[in-house]
Order: sequence, then C-alpha cells, then structure tokens
Amino acid sequence: MFLKDITQLLLESHPELPRLLALAVSMAVVAVFYRILSNSLSRVGKRLEFDPHTLNSLRLVLRVITLFVALTVGFSIYALPTEWFVGTSALVGAAIGFGSSQTINNIVAGLYVLVSKPFRVKDYVKIGEVEGQVEEISINYTKIYTPSFNLLLIPNVQVMNNRVLNCTHEGLIKYTFSLSFPQGSPLSSDEISNNCVKPAIEEFYSKYGSFNLRMPEHYFESSTAAAKSFKIRIFVPKGDAKTLYQLQPELAGMITNRWDVERLRHA
Repeated sequence: MFLKDITQLLLESHPELPRLLALAVSMAVVAVFYRILSNSLSRVGKRLEFDPHTLNSLRLVLRVITLFVALTVGFSIYALPTEWFVGTSALVGAAIGFGSSQTINNIVAGLYVLVSKPFRVKDYVKIGEVEGQVEEISINYTKIYTPSFNLLLIPNVQVMNNRVLNCTHEGLIKYTFSLSFPQGSPLSSDEISNNCVKPAIEEFYSKYGSFNLRMPEHYFESSTAAAKSFKIRIFVPKGDAKTLYQLQPELAGMITNRWDVERLRHA
C-alpha cells in the first residue's frame, strides 16, 4: 500500500515520468541491439575476410540506421510540449540550424569519401599538412594514425577541402622522404650515392628484408648552393604504418652515419 502511494505521488508530481522511463528503456534496448549487431558484423567480417574499408563502410551504415531508429522511437514515445518553444523558437532554431549544418556537411562529406574512394581504410595518406594511416571513416571524422603514434580526428569536410595524396599502391605503403648533404663536404653526388646511400640501403634490406619489405630505392633530387639532395623511397606492407614510423628514421640514420664516416675519411 505504501509503495502504491509513493508511486501515485510521483506520477502526480511528475506526469512525464512514464514517458521518460519508457524513453530510457527504449534507448537502452537500441544500444544493446547496436552492440550485438556491431560485434556480429565484426565476427562475420573476420570470417569472410572483408577488407578493412568494406567493414568500416558497413559499420557506418549500421550507425546511421541505429541513429534513425533511436530518433524514431524517441519521438514516438516522448514529444516536447510546443509551449516550451514560445518566445525562443527563433534563437533555438538558429542554433540548431548552425549545428546541424556542420554535422550534415560532415556526414555528406564522409559518404562522399566512402563512395569516391580517394583513399580506403588502412591506406597511408597525406591530407593537407597531415599524414598518417587511415584507421576509420566515421560519420563525422576520418581517423588518422600519425607518425607521432597518436590518433588524429579530421572533420570530413576538411578532408574534402584539402589535397589528398595516397601513398598506398599495390598493397604497399610507398613512402618517400628527402635527405640533404651540405655542399661544403668533400664528397661528390656520385660518391654520396655509391659510398653512403647504396651501402646503407643494402645493409637495411639485409636486416629487414624478411619482414615482407621491398628493397628501398633512391634518386638524386637536386643540387643547390647549400646542399645536394636525394629522395629515398621505402616500401612497407599496407596497414603497417607503425613499422614505417620505426624503420624510416633508422634507414635515414644509417645513411647519415655512413656519410659522416666518408666525409671524415676524405677530409
């Protein structure tokens, strides 16, 4: 009897309580179903060997559908009283309109990236001044694993508005970096190439070639009044950006160490 009285009192003082409880339960059910479907999708994708980009696209579709279902259920259970908006509709409308435009632009941009495929999940890309491996293309953001070993979230609109360089081809990350050597050194460009760069590349490949790496390549880039420059190209399996971040500095160090030895020997 006491419990019934308490319940009656709560309902009288908070008439919207049943709707709020129904809304909370419904959202919890939707969240549980989303988690179950997401985990099932991951298992099926792994069993059928879906590539990461396809799996990412399916997850994105699942999120959009879940969001739509949640909104539909919420509005069917609980609607805000219209009198709440009296006198504030213009301000609220403007705020919602601005926020929604940013969100919608990001969603449209994300769908465009998925359809046009300037890059795919696990590709190594340079987007404007940012570079790294694409880990996920979500509703609002493209997530990039950067050389600082951090995950950077770039709004999809910025992805569309920047120039994109995809460094992933034929199942490999083909990463190019430059090394410069001062003109005041006693070594010619050919001597730097033959005595420093080539031996370092051969040593590097003998050490790491068994890791499914291709032998790096090098090219003479330019000679200015200040320095001679070479481009070094290193090849790493797609999706293995962490290995790239670890080995690229090591190769650069091996080349410069040989240059130091040769420079002192010819001094």
